[in-house]
Amino acid sequence: MGNVGLLYVGAALMINGLMLLGRIPPRSAAVLNLFVGALQCVTPTVLIIQAGGNPDAILAASGLYLFGFTYLYVGIANLAGLEPEGIGWFSLFVAGAAVVFAGIAFRRDGDPVFGVIWLSWALLWTLFFLVLGLGMDRLTRFTGWTVLLLSQPTCTVPAFLGLTGAYRSDGGTALLAAAIAVALVAAALFLQKTHPEKRSPHATR
Repeated sequence: MGNVGLLYVGAALMINGLMLLGRIPPRSAAVLNLFVGALQCVTPTVLIIQAGGNPDAILAASGLYLFGFTYLYVGIANLAGLEPEGIGWFSLFVAGAAVVFAGIAFRRDGDPVFGVIWLSWALLWTLFFLVLGLGMDRLTRFTGWTVLLLSQPTCTVPAFLGLTGAYRSDGGTALLAAAIAVALVAAALFLQKTHPEKRSPHATR
């Protein structure tokens, strides 16, 4: 994923985590979702046009649409007051695609850190499916905390590392990234029991 786009994905995830926790109204969160969604659709389109048919470049750009369509969907749904089931079932598709991209990162690209990051995103989209697609409202608060806590280490931090040329990916770093992700999910489980949400918004991410 392009580091510039990844930086703003971190911002959108943070906002949507706070939305799920009832700290930001859905209509207010919709604006940033639309901005980031548009960015994550325009960027891969330009990259694919410039790729000249290069399959590796096209593959690298294709994952951006997963984020772009998700954020546009959420932004429009929040503004229009649409029911959340469509976003939920679309999230199931995206979660499966994220697992495939994780496998590509591990086996084809030799980038285990981003493999871990893709798996973390697959978890988030799976939670969106459970909450929005299947209506498992009891997971809303846990999902909100998980989104909020994973937003910066899976997006903002690697984006800044990539932009400054400091990004590194090897087995040891990937294990550290996995350990951090597991610890943050455990923290989300703890926080959802001790910090009640203000309300349960109908749309996410």
